[in-house]
Order: sequence, then C-alpha cells, then structure tokens
Amino acid sequence: MNNRAGEMEVFVEAVDRGSFAGASRALGLSPSAVSKVVGRIEARLGTNLLIRSTRSLSLTQEGEIYLRRARNVLAEIEDTERAIASGACSTPRGLLRVNASVPIAHCAVTPLLPAFLARFPEIEVDLSLDDGMVDLIENRTDVAIRVGPLQDSGLKARKLLESRMAVVAAPDYLARNLPLVTPSDIKRHQCIGYNFRRSMHEWPFRQPQDGTMTYVPLNGRVQVNNGETVRRLAIAGLGLARLARFHVQPDIDAGLLVPVLEGFNPGDVETFSAVYVGHEHLAARIRAFIDFLADHLSGDRIKLARCGASTRCSRSDRVG
Repeated sequence: MNNRAGEMEVFVEAVDRGSFAGASRALGLSPSAVSKVVGRIEARLGTNLLIRSTRSLSLTQEGEIYLRRARNVLAEIEDTERAIASGACSTPRGLLRVNASVPIAHCAVTPLLPAFLARFPEIEVDLSLDDGMVDLIENRTDVAIRVGPLQDSGLKARKLLESRMAVVAAPDYLARNLPLVTPSDIKRHQCIGYNFRRSMHEWPFRQPQDGTMTYVPLNGRVQVNNGETVRRLAIAGLGLARLARFHVQPDIDAGLLVPVLEGFNPGDVETFSAVYVGHEHLAARIRAFIDFLADHLSGDRIKLARCGASTRCSRSDRVG
C-alpha cells in the first residue's frame, strides 16, 4: 500500500528546505531517499514537479499545484489526528498560530494574551503581525484576525467587532495647511496611504444635502503596509489618515488627532473577524481562542487596552 501522505510530506519538506539535502536532514533520511520519493511521485503523475539544479530546486507549474494541494491534505490529517487524540471538548492544549493585522493586534489581541494564557495554561501562542492577506494553510496559521469582507468559501469567520471610519489629522498639521471645508479640499493635502493591493486609492464621502456619495482620489508621498504606522505618522503631522475609530479614539481623546470632515462621513464601518479553516472537528485550542476573543470584545464588555470606541459582536458566520 502506497504511503502517499508520507510522500507528500517529503515533497513539501524538500520545497520548504530548498534542497533534497535539507529535507533529508529534517526528516532523518538520506538525500538519495528523498530524491527517490520525489521521482516516484513524478513517475506516478507523469510530469515533472521540480526543476533541479546543483544549488536549488524550483517548482514547475504542476509542482505549484501539487504543493498547494499537498499542504491542504497534510493540514487536514494533522487537524483530524489532533481532534481524535485530544477531543474537541477536552482541555485546550498545544501550539496556537495566530496572525493579526497590526492595529487589532496592538489594541485587542496582545492586551488580552496574558488573561488568555492564564486561563489556558497548556496553550502556547505563536503570534505574527501582518496587514496583508494571509494563506492560512500555506502559512500554517490556525486563526487570522482580519478586516473587511472575506472571499474564500473554504474558510469560516466569526465577527469580533466593527468600528466606524474617520479621517483624522494632527492639530499642528491642520494649523500648517489649508483648511478642510469640503471633501474636494483633500486634493490639496497629503494623505497617508497603504501599499498593499487591496488598499483604497480614494476615500468615500457623503453629501449632507442629498446623501449622494463622492470619492476623492488620494494625494500623498508616503504609503505603508499597516494601520499602526499610518496612525503614528498622522500623529507626527505627516498628513491625513483614514482609520477605524476604535484605533484612534484614545488619540482623539488626548488631543493628538482631530477628526475632520465629519459632516461628510459616509458612516461606513470596518469589520474585524476571526478567520479559520472550517473543519467539522475544530481543534480545542482554536475554539478556545476564538470564543475568548468574542467574549472579551463583545459590545458592553469590551476590554481593550487603548481603544475606547463602540463595538459590536455577532455569532459565527459562514463565509461564502
């Protein structure tokens, strides 16, 4: 009987390590054994998955497809064995890999970690911060805390909170520049933007007279990859920023930032969700973390370290 899952593990390890030698050291096999396993897969499929050179390995188009599917299969096997070994209702334990956007990590996740770890002493947390999109399976992530609508129907999401958006600036920036009376005035100002693909290159506003929407293109010399840096640059007086109110409310209360053009605010909100791969038997550590966040971020019991804006929480929603 062929051990195809084992072959997949060898193939994935070879790609991740960049060589047969690296994979052999990680798996306790000889380089020739690793090479034979990969060759056996290629012979069975009738196509090359890797392009070999003396220094490195590179994937063919078919190899990229096989790698992605192999990661999915291995993740399913790992989760299934964890569910059977520990049970979905048993004591949560093991390594929990979390990826969060920078603002929500600073405002909600990291302040809650001490209480979470105290409540679940057998869980270890590996936390990465990134405002970009993350492939949960490829990055071996258990839970990602993300902003906005979700497209992948293979994932589930639980809404944690939502917050109204606001355009803000530092008082000294506003004092040094032309007044902001209408949204069109933004064209004469510096706007701090984002450099990732899903970012908006224009800001929405609603006309108070008739409710029509207008979209103003951004003009600015600086783009960054996370909301926390945008916030800090705005406080430093670099320009206008459009951020979730929960993220900047303490700065507004302290006089470090001032909301502008509030009469034209369209009232849109950013939604923050816990995103995870939808398995029938969700690992106890993942369920415990998501439930803990949802409980502590629910509207009237919010316990954020530096974020005081109103939030709302909902039950689990199926994505797709």
